[in-house]
Amino acid sequence: MVFSSLLFIFVFLPTVIILYYAAPRTIRNLLLFLCSLLFYAWGEPVYVLLMLFSTVIDYFHGLLIHHYLHNKRIAKWFVISSLTINLLILGFFKYANFLVQSANEILGTAWAIHELPLPIGISFYTFQTMSYAIDVYRGDAPVQRNIIAFGTYIALFPQLIAGPIVRYHVIADQLNHRRESIPQFANGIKLFIIGLAKKLLLANNIGMLWDEVRHMPAGELPLLTAWLGIAAFAMQIYYDFSGYSDMAIGLGRMFGFEFPRNFHYPYISQSISEFWRRWHMTLGAWFREYLYIPLGGNRVATWKVYRNLFVVWLATGLWHGASWNFALWGLYFGLIIVLEKYVILRLLTRSSRWISHAYTWILLLVSWVLFAFDELDLGFAYLAAMFGIVSDGLMNDQFIYLLYTNILLLLILILCATPIVENMVCSWKSRYAKLSEIVLQPVYLLLVVLSVAYLVDASYNPFLYFRF
Repeated sequence: MVFSSLLFIFVFLPTVIILYYAAPRTIRNLLLFLCSLLFYAWGEPVYVLLMLFSTVIDYFHGLLIHHYLHNKRIAKWFVISSLTINLLILGFFKYANFLVQSANEILGTAWAIHELPLPIGISFYTFQTMSYAIDVYRGDAPVQRNIIAFGTYIALFPQLIAGPIVRYHVIADQLNHRRESIPQFANGIKLFIIGLAKKLLLANNIGMLWDEVRHMPAGELPLLTAWLGIAAFAMQIYYDFSGYSDMAIGLGRMFGFEFPRNFHYPYISQSISEFWRRWHMTLGAWFREYLYIPLGGNRVATWKVYRNLFVVWLATGLWHGASWNFALWGLYFGLIIVLEKYVILRLLTRSSRWISHAYTWILLLVSWVLFAFDELDLGFAYLAAMFGIVSDGLMNDQFIYLLYTNILLLLILILCATPIVENMVCSWKSRYAKLSEIVLQPVYLLLVVLSVAYLVDASYNPFLYFRF
């Protein structure tokens, strides 16, 4: 089950809200935990057992870590045990076949590959469970003695499938002491509607343009068509993922939780480093907190800083998927960020912001090609078309048709990828508070009507981060 479905919007969510607010406060975590398990089981019933196993294992590891905090050596071994179990589970389901297939190709062996479906959202909730053991060990968060509250943290359906990745110390106090409010609930509904519209009305529609371009043979792609196609993918993945994150944060607010922001207008960035401070912010924060800094961060010798950055970015790439294109995608960003850190940023500060934007966008569009194509040969062929190596001229009639039929949508996408609209709305609200609320209500209603109308007739409704 996904948020952008009629079943979720009109059956599951209203039912859970009614049950939640009708229930005594003492059992609300239990209700959310059970409903979250049902939500997860709707897509993959058998993997609920895997989630329950992870919940129980990490719950007792947390108790043992806390119990032995007076002896850091013993407590550290329980942290290592927890991390090892979680990484083994993640590695088995997500990376085992990739490793076997790679070994077969390199060594010429014929080891069997067993196609197991990837548990939905395993990359997200595994990182959350690992943050719990580390936070308790560091003393950044109290141990959770209530297994139902802990299970709610792991399985909470608003952020279960695609984040944001909520580190335990961020939400620890909210698990037991949150206080819901009508303004918070109303704000959650608005944010959910905005996220739903971003996903259905923007991401899905521009995604159809990318879907058409990507299936054209690279050798027959005019240069401008190739750039238009990957720009469409860049917009699709942004509105798809940020829309889902907005829905998740909005749902959290409906139940009294405050999740961290996951996107902050990344496409206005003037460097790749800035882009990654604005894109998938909770993933970046997780790697910085639990991998980069423990490795020494930038407080070590220069060559070790290089090493730390490349380790983090290789891990970031492989987190997204068990495929060589994701590994290359991560190392690509690692190389750029190293170069920016020591050379490029100094040059960009002396140039105009338009040059900085162009530099960032060109590198980002190249990166999205690596991300979009699981098969490296197809990705390299597409890059060759983008840079005129194998392209079929500069443009053709089909390019003009694709641009003409999507120009309005592209302009809307570009505008909404900047803070211009948000700033205008905030400014208007500050001047005309009551009037703005009256005017905005029909806008939210219109977005709901258009989104539902799209779902009723939807034949194209992918979710790009569903596989992660």
